Amino acid sequence: MNAIINRKTEFIDLGLKDYQQAWDYQVALFEKILAVKAANRDRPVEQQQLTHNHLIFCEHPHVFTLGKTGDEKNLLVAKNELSTVDASYYHINRGGDITYHGPGQIVGYPILDLENFFTDIHKYMRLLEESVIQTLREFSVEAGRISGLTGVWIEPDKPGKARKICALGVKTSRWVTMHGFAFNVNSNLRYFDYIVPCGINDKAVTSLQQETGREQDMNVVKTILKEKIAEQFEMNLYDEGHYNSGSEERNAGSGPEKKYRRE
Repeated sequence: MNAIINRKTEFIDLGLKDYQQAWDYQVALFEKILAVKAANRDRPVEQQQLTHNHLIFCEHPHVFTLGKTGDEKNLLVAKNELSTVDASYYHINRGGDITYHGPGQIVGYPILDLENFFTDIHKYMRLLEESVIQTLREFSVEAGRISGLTGVWIEPDKPGKARKICALGVKTSRWVTMHGFAFNVNSNLRYFDYIVPCGINDKAVTSLQQETGREQDMNVVKTILKEKIAEQFEMNLYDEGHYNSGSEERNAGSGPEKKYRRE
């Protein structure tokens, strides 16, 4: 565990961003954190550097991504025909099977050193799910989980009616995370017809727009979602120097460089 912890987390909204460019950006932040952790191994506690955390939101142009253990057969359109549906395709290094990203979907990439929070990947995934569940509740949409499956589901306990509204797929190394979640807000659900979403062929996909019957303001949903994530992870979330904290204790800090020493 880190001797000094840092729950300061930079919030970054990339807007509509090419998938490869966003992936490269993630990797740069991810590797920078790993480099600091590697250097800290050879330093006494008093000389160790803080590792930084980042929460990235963005949307992507239409793209299908396949996790490292996924089955390419779950892409139902030939790769040489992807241009006909204005989409691209990437085989990437996260967990999980195939999914879709596109405009109207909030894609979240937490680049966190979990040693600043807790060292439990199961808890990490469940807190991401809980953040989305609580966000949906703000729109009077009840959601939950299905045992054995990741993600957030509407009517999870009703066979034949369960439908996924948020998919998760992450990569971790030395407790540093990348990739994350895809939350369908105003997504064009037709694109899910081109894949077997997450390799699950007996459950539907939905969006907040479909569940509420109206298009949602993406900025409003983003604001609520980042607040819920900050609360769940007890992080000091900031954007251009402004904090959005989840507890009075975190608000008590004098600035972004406040250090927390683990007892």
